[in-house]
Amino acid sequence: MQKTNPHIEKLELLLKTLPDNPGVYQFFDEHEKIIYVGKAKSLKKRVLSYFNKDSSLSGKTSVMVRKIADIRHIVVSSELDALLLENNLIKKYQPRYNINLKDDKTFPWICIKKERFPRVFPTRNIIHDGSSYFGPYASVRMMHTLLELTRQLYPLRSCTLNLTEKNIKDKKFKICLEYHLRNCKGPCEGFQAEEEYMQTILHITEILKGNINNVLSNLRDLMKKYAETLEFEKAQVVKEKIILLERFQSKSMVVNPKIHNVDVFTIISDDEAGYANYLKVVDGAIVQAHTVEMKKKLDEPNDELLSLAIADFRQRFDSNSEEALIPFDLDLEIPGVTFTIPKIGDKKQLLDLSERNAKYYMLEKRKQVELVDPDRHSKRILNTMMKDLRMKELPAHIECFDNSNIQGDYPVAAMVCFRDAKPSKKDYRHFNIKTVEGPNDFASMEEVIYRRYKRMLDENQGLPQLIVVDGGKGQLSSAVTSLEKLNLRGKITIIGIAKKLEELYFPDDSVPIYLDKKSETLRVIQYLRDEAHRFGITHHRKKREKGTIKTDLTNIAGIGETFARKLLLKLKSVKKIRQASLEELQAVIGESKGKVVFEYFKKNPES
Repeated sequence: MQKTNPHIEKLELLLKTLPDNPGVYQFFDEHEKIIYVGKAKSLKKRVLSYFNKDSSLSGKTSVMVRKIADIRHIVVSSELDALLLENNLIKKYQPRYNINLKDDKTFPWICIKKERFPRVFPTRNIIHDGSSYFGPYASVRMMHTLLELTRQLYPLRSCTLNLTEKNIKDKKFKICLEYHLRNCKGPCEGFQAEEEYMQTILHITEILKGNINNVLSNLRDLMKKYAETLEFEKAQVVKEKIILLERFQSKSMVVNPKIHNVDVFTIISDDEAGYANYLKVVDGAIVQAHTVEMKKKLDEPNDELLSLAIADFRQRFDSNSEEALIPFDLDLEIPGVTFTIPKIGDKKQLLDLSERNAKYYMLEKRKQVELVDPDRHSKRILNTMMKDLRMKELPAHIECFDNSNIQGDYPVAAMVCFRDAKPSKKDYRHFNIKTVEGPNDFASMEEVIYRRYKRMLDENQGLPQLIVVDGGKGQLSSAVTSLEKLNLRGKITIIGIAKKLEELYFPDDSVPIYLDKKSETLRVIQYLRDEAHRFGITHHRKKREKGTIKTDLTNIAGIGETFARKLLLKLKSVKKIRQASLEELQAVIGESKGKVVFEYFKKNPES
């Protein structure tokens, strides 16, 4: 057990009595404030894992564990109950080290009021009086579209009159303007029977649930019935409702309409937060969509974030779907729900759509932050790099080096510069290797590093905080040798990146470190390395082409660079020029010049 916690003796007694059941555990600090809430299939195993000396806890988690003064738990009957309870406790207490569900808005609902001749209206306040609520709607526009659709289809009352049977019978009310505008059928004076009105409410309920096909089926039966009884005007009214519904449904349709009552959940994340998206699909139409930002506190993995989001979404939207589409396998069981990971087809399209929504939401959030603090994104990346690379200062200025040569010929090197994690192309530099003979990457790297920083010291230029060398231990050691000559070792952080496994080497450390393939630190270093390679190859290619023209073609009397370049562009190499026929050469550079080249290579076949 970890001995750094001052309350460890008290905690050891608590740990011994933990049950091996599913439940929720709560960590309290010395001020009896909840600092973390978690769920577990086995409370005993999960909580003990925090205090096991062999467990590899992240830095943030270790800090949290040192602050635990008390542990309490709640045993539940199933893992799902634990998940829901965890979600509710996090929302209630907002513990410091828990994921923060960033969802501060009060989203609107559509209410079907529990009363005689129910009203249908939008609200942001749920009153538990037996009324039916549909939502919440993340898009207010979508909610108003649905309300407008129901009003066009079905005239309903909007007044707040108490339409009891006795009040109507006693003729206490009179029809209003809404009746004359045909927005209401006048139930206040008994012009519309309660049975007909409630049939309308039933249809509206089905539409709000997304079950449009059921409503369409009932309307088609009704239209057929009116047509058979020669009530063509009524049939026409019903037909217009069918057309309106079909038009609305066609705008909502995204996949096969046979996909019925399915939930879709996806998650994407960065170092700071996860972004979970939820889609509700009924009869192939998306009837609900919502995305939340989940602020990380302990570097929580995506599977943990998504499990919590699923519990929150299903509870919030009162979902009863028996199938849920997810992007990867989860250690989560919900009774009556089948989890599917689609690979192809319409369901995979839905999953991709959900992921795109989460991605767009994340990008929107980042843009909002950048508008408020333009440098915040760069600062976050630099802070992450500083921690990952064990630096003492932010790597605001980074330089990366790469060598290029072909079997020692035309050796060059390139340096690219990043400032605030972004390329600073005006600071890029090319180097022609001067002191090294033959293919020797180590000596070339030593020369370039020395030349670069000797000049910077002589000119009093600002030195970088981080140097990246493209290569493994050999190239890194050569670069360090030059820094030692300049008395810069220890003053600048320097690392090498080996291409094969993306290993990062530090001086005097034979064991490399491996960063997560998705980490922003590794992505920036890879970008540096690839940019240096691209920049170096471009310079090397130009030098090689220039050198090839000078040594092989421009040695021919009467042939300058212009004619030499024409031949190379057409025939691609000096070897092919040497092997070309007289006619081929003359076709490129003319009769006389072609003959000169042909005669030269005829006399000097091995030149």
